[in-house]
Amino acid sequence: MLIKVCGVKKIYEVGIQTINAVAGVDIEIDNNEYIAIMGPSGSGKSTFMNILGCLDTPSDGTYYLNGQEVSNLSDDELARIRNKEIGFVFQTFNLLPRATALQNVELPLIYSGTGAVERRRRAEEALAAVGLTDRAGHRPNELSGGQKQRVAIARALVNHPSIILADEPTGNLDSRTGEEIMSIFQEIHDAGNTIVIVTHEEYIAEHTGRIIKLLDGKIESDKRLAT
Repeated sequence: MLIKVCGVKKIYEVGIQTINAVAGVDIEIDNNEYIAIMGPSGSGKSTFMNILGCLDTPSDGTYYLNGQEVSNLSDDELARIRNKEIGFVFQTFNLLPRATALQNVELPLIYSGTGAVERRRRAEEALAAVGLTDRAGHRPNELSGGQKQRVAIARALVNHPSIILADEPTGNLDSRTGEEIMSIFQEIHDAGNTIVIVTHEEYIAEHTGRIIKLLDGKIESDKRLAT
């Protein structure tokens, strides 16, 4: 089992108001699952994604990633886990504007201390996996939206993470380009990777094998799709 979440809650105090963003969630995720997390605004899906990605810690409950409890780790320990275990893909791409596609993909390897030659080899390999070898020297302003997202996916893949977390990865793309990006995710999943996508689009969720819907910080439904 890759992920085990037990009774996870996230509570925010805003003035005198208490907000239960995640109100007691239990989830198990196996290796090589392909999951969509859905829910309306305020359902807790983004907060829960941040907890899964070790960008935030739960107020209560436990979270095991690859058998290690990560619920109570320090910020430095969480940063190491994120770099080693988790690849992120964001709606807004989050690319460095003055860096080339290749340099953007190399970033996680710089943080992990990988040497320059190995860094370049692995970054080139990741760009090839998303069909962007011919754009390695281009900067983000020279790339289309779909190409920027491919760079972001390559960057997520380059450290060979245990899980890829994608937050509305097609949200800034037209529907045709969105379908191209989902085809890449399918190839990544077929290669053995575990993927969790946050989306509000039903047609995007239907590309996955399991749809978890949140409402008011709790799981409303957990449905496996026929393959």
